[in-house]
Amino acid sequence: MAYYRQLGNIPAKRHTAFRKEDGTLFREQVMGTKGFSGIQSILYHHNPPTAVSRAELHAKFEIEYEEDGALRHRHLLTSECTETGDAVAGRRYMLGNEDVLIAIANVTEKMDYYYRNGDGDELLFVHDGTGTVETMYGTLRYEAGDYIMLPIGTIYRVLPDEGASKLLVVETNSWITTPKRYRNAYGQLLEHSPFCERDFRGPEQLDTRVEQGEFTVRTKSRGYLHNHLFNHHPLDVVGWDGYLYPWIFNIRDFEPITGRIHMPPPIHQTFEGNNFVICSFVPRMYDYHPEAIPAPYYHSNVDSDEVLYYVRGNFMSRKGVKEGSITLHPSGIPHGPHPGKVEDSIGKKETLELAVMIDTFRPLRVVKQALLYEDERYMYSWCIPSQQPNSTV
Repeated sequence: MAYYRQLGNIPAKRHTAFRKEDGTLFREQVMGTKGFSGIQSILYHHNPPTAVSRAELHAKFEIEYEEDGALRHRHLLTSECTETGDAVAGRRYMLGNEDVLIAIANVTEKMDYYYRNGDGDELLFVHDGTGTVETMYGTLRYEAGDYIMLPIGTIYRVLPDEGASKLLVVETNSWITTPKRYRNAYGQLLEHSPFCERDFRGPEQLDTRVEQGEFTVRTKSRGYLHNHLFNHHPLDVVGWDGYLYPWIFNIRDFEPITGRIHMPPPIHQTFEGNNFVICSFVPRMYDYHPEAIPAPYYHSNVDSDEVLYYVRGNFMSRKGVKEGSITLHPSGIPHGPHPGKVEDSIGKKETLELAVMIDTFRPLRVVKQALLYEDERYMYSWCIPSQQPNSTV
């Protein structure tokens, strides 16, 4: 999802002298992807972005996964996670693999430092709350339902308003963009896309900060968190232009695709990255064939793991899930509607569910700390009560 934007003051020609009122130069920085052959933006700083006064190793970034066990469906009740913090240090990781990490965060504190992910793009889905994201490209206001995409290397911090903001966090080792099949050869979103460029919000204003002091930018890279300290404010950008910048898309602006009979999950796809996709389940009309079964058929993920994060409403094919539930249906075994849900769906006209789905094309593992919130009987919830075991694996 790349199109040109410009904010603040920039020179008429790139890579030319751009001077301040006192005659000294602004410092040009190219933020480029894929070795200068991908999308990029050019930013103009009051100070060199390389002027680090001190570099420190903050902590090792390690994820401890559970030991191997029986292949089974999983249900994590993240609403039971009541730990709070800021939008980065407060993340509680639930699932992960070589391509993505999935976390939740109950954000009650404003970050007193800045952060950048040097490994890949990040996507923050706002389950609840409002606030501001300050970035080197400008500020963005967020609200419930927003997907906030932060490109690799973006310096930012999250400042929640009064009350908690609950976030679903997807950290990647690659990029996040819109599905290629919804874009033409020029990158424009096509008419049959479930969203268009009007639905995406970039930074609203550029607040150039020129104060001096000591400012920390915490950087995630190479398996560690590093502290880079500056004597100038890191958000000292006076202007920028290009195709690489943070943006927001609200899940309410996803226009569902429907049909006479049940449509497969790819119709819900909203974003994609390397070895994963992200989908949005939103309120929609059900299938309208006179004999249609709106509930999904049983299916096997033969080459992908399926994660669902439940946001609002009554998810039509599931029993026992709550707001904030995460279900994991791994490849190798089939899954589908709970008993009675197929029959219940017949004749229904619409669903009011709201959920985020993440499909990964490499197996996901459950983080050890996530076991605190697991519904261990979920694997057996497709059995009739008399057949359910007394204990789990």
